Amino acid sequence: MRYLLLILLVTGCSGCFRRFVRTPAQLREYFSQQKISPLFVTLRQDTVQLFCAVAGADTLPPLLVIHGAPGAWYGNRNLLSDSLVTSRFQVISVDRPGYGQSWVNHRHGAVTSIATQSSVIRRALLLNKSHHPGIVLGSSYGGPIAAQLALDTAAAFYRVILLAAAADPALEKFWWFNKYVHHGPLRWLLPRYLRTATDEKYAHAAQLRLLLPQWQRLAMPVFAVQGDADKIVYPANLDFLHKVLTGRGSRIIRVPGAGHLIRMERPALVRDLLLEKKSE
Repeated sequence: MRYLLLILLVTGCSGCFRRFVRTPAQLREYFSQQKISPLFVTLRQDTVQLFCAVAGADTLPPLLVIHGAPGAWYGNRNLLSDSLVTSRFQVISVDRPGYGQSWVNHRHGAVTSIATQSSVIRRALLLNKSHHPGIVLGSSYGGPIAAQLALDTAAAFYRVILLAAAADPALEKFWWFNKYVHHGPLRWLLPRYLRTATDEKYAHAAQLRLLLPQWQRLAMPVFAVQGDADKIVYPANLDFLHKVLTGRGSRIIRVPGAGHLIRMERPALVRDLLLEKKSE
């Protein structure tokens, strides 16, 4: 009976996330209805592979977009197909290492280190030829990676945007089934993206503690946005960011009634933050 319940648990967990997954056929259908479709570039060097979807001229400032956990490049398809955004930026949406077609050391397992994620993803900036700073945007688990990227490559960006970012190590949210997914005997029945997301979750608090002393080094403006109805990442993460962000022009934005997927639920707000003029 216990194993039957675990099987039901595994299939249920897999199904609840499936609505966020897009097949190649679904993506072709989506972009066939848009005026803009991305180009796909795979960057390879030594033991690292980084997959990128790109839209907009490479002579425009970069907009580097980093998804959460689980996730993929196509979670940002609305930005890649937005003619107003792509007229101002070269939009580069990556598969984070461990997801989709990106990996480290020739394996598709989780890359739990925020520093390593940053080191790999920063290679996407090689696709940009503008020699002008841009924006790095991170959603959910991609938020602290975006912050690390801004620290590691400060000259490449003039603004950081965090959407529903999981930032406070004391507020890591676990679900009742996580331990069964992480250690359970049926773990390997799960899709790879769920195993990767679970492995990241169990390392995330420790990784965020490593980032704690670094937040105050972010001298550029950081726009942190979260819905007060977010059920995935505690909205109190905004309170944490309010305490640690010291960059001039940083902003805390609470969105009444919004859930976790800010870029989908409030696309006009996200676009306005992207297009807002650079602070002098």
